[in-house]
Amino acid sequence: MNGFDWGGFALVTITSVIAIVILMVVTAAFGFRRARHNVVDVSWGVGFVLVALVAAAFGDGDEWRRWLLAGLVAVWGLRLAIHMERRSRGHGEDPRYEKLLDDAGGNRTLTAIRKIYITQGIALWFVSLPVQVAAVTRGPFGVLTVLGVIVWTVGVVFESVGDAQMSAFKADPANRGTIMDRGLWGWTRHPNYFGDACVWWGIFLVAAQTWPGVLTILSPLAMTYFLVFATGARLLEQHMAERPGYRDYQHRTSYFVPLPPRG
Repeated sequence: MNGFDWGGFALVTITSVIAIVILMVVTAAFGFRRARHNVVDVSWGVGFVLVALVAAAFGDGDEWRRWLLAGLVAVWGLRLAIHMERRSRGHGEDPRYEKLLDDAGGNRTLTAIRKIYITQGIALWFVSLPVQVAAVTRGPFGVLTVLGVIVWTVGVVFESVGDAQMSAFKADPANRGTIMDRGLWGWTRHPNYFGDACVWWGIFLVAAQTWPGVLTILSPLAMTYFLVFATGARLLEQHMAERPGYRDYQHRTSYFVPLPPRG
């Protein structure tokens, strides 16, 4: 394909895989030592930053595109990692992972390695393919690049503002036992997950400015699937479903895409 270096891509993706494997091994060791596998949520954002830096450093495509994507991923990934570390500090295991391990049965250690660390490592590599491919392509700075940065910005705003609003809500003792339905949470039940999806659709659009990047569309689709149906919103909804007031909140508030609240 014109403008695409298969040898350069092989170098970038193999180096990315090595970085991801090392990160997940260290994360798993830490998680087993602390008996808390939600440490992988911190490594999730860090892993994307590592891949973006590897792609920028080893790729031979347009320098401006490599470092633009590295910057976008770094802002998103480091903010997410810091937020997840603060949110989990002083708490036990995430109920989503506890349920996953309970439902799986069998050897919990092997299940955790397979269904948490290996699965997230593979997902991290696959979702980051637009960054890897863009690092070895050449082409113009065009409309899709600008649109991608705009969509990425919308995503970061939704995710960071939504997280900040939820943190402030939980910090107020007066809100104990109630459901957060203010701010962005009045428009979508998952503004942080919606923001995550926008971030990766934006990154895909930047990569899609050149033809090979278009072929990585399955990566943002996979991320959206994870966020909506797999380990994100669906599991959280199952956990929250029996809380007082949550079913009413579900009735009046959009599930994922922000929409005006229903009366």
